[in-house]
Amino acid sequence: MVYVGVDLGGTNIAVGVVSQAGSILAQAGAKTQAERPFSAIVKDMADVVKRAVQKARLTMDDVQSIGIGIPGVAGEGGVVFNCTNLGWVNMPLRAEMQKYINKPIFIDNDANVAALAESCAGVSVGCKSSVFITLGTGVGGGIVIDGKPWAGGHGRAGEIGHMCLVPDGVPCTCGRNGCVERYCSGTALIRSAKQTCCNYPDTVILSKAGGNVDKINAKMVIDAAKEGDAPALRVFNTFAKYLAMTISNITWFFDPEMIVLGGGISYAGQFLLDAVLPLIPPCQMFEKLPLPRVELARLGNEAGIIGAAMLGR
Repeated sequence: MVYVGVDLGGTNIAVGVVSQAGSILAQAGAKTQAERPFSAIVKDMADVVKRAVQKARLTMDDVQSIGIGIPGVAGEGGVVFNCTNLGWVNMPLRAEMQKYINKPIFIDNDANVAALAESCAGVSVGCKSSVFITLGTGVGGGIVIDGKPWAGGHGRAGEIGHMCLVPDGVPCTCGRNGCVERYCSGTALIRSAKQTCCNYPDTVILSKAGGNVDKINAKMVIDAAKEGDAPALRVFNTFAKYLAMTISNITWFFDPEMIVLGGGISYAGQFLLDAVLPLIPPCQMFEKLPLPRVELARLGNEAGIIGAAMLGR
């Protein structure tokens, strides 16, 4: 038997047929076209699932279950409580999908499924507990305990990006101030770089952006820091300090075996780890207690598909 994983985003629907071991056997995809009605998007998802199964030279009889990762919050009844990118509120996703495919369907947050993917087929295989942090445009998180994603009592567990890091700090899109997302995301890195360019117009960051601050992206900031540009290094090291504080807070509250860093910023690789890891021990109270391992995610863009599929395993 195989499993099907659906990575549903605001831009794309990505579907994969996944083996018991977590290997992708075949893939198919389509544009989400999020402005369309809920029912039209779900029908397309079902059609893409069928195409992926055909590409794997299998039939739906070979499929054990279908998992769907969404950029939002879902309940056990298969209802999507809230999915901002798609404008969904209290939408019966499981019931709608089963109009087209009569299979068990499991739904979870996209960060949770990425965390599950790494624990099943990535860097955190064998860990009894792990926390996955996505460092992208925003900051997301997923918790895995004994091989299962933990969503909490109301589906909100793992919302790392909206923990308060700096009281009365930078306003966040959630309506509060000082959230982790305002200090540890790609957006935060860009905001800080733009401010720095006003004071240091000769920074390498600005030259990489062709002199236009509006064209600065996170990769430019990281590349400039890697080249030793002093203003870029200050921006990046401040980012690393806040990320180390976030990791320390997670450690004190949850004490996982491993913390996995994913998302676009994680592509900075060892450069990111070298900046963050030395800053974590000073945040700890008991020096002799072991710290969680902090590792880079391995599965990249495939994590959404694999993790969603593994919801049914």
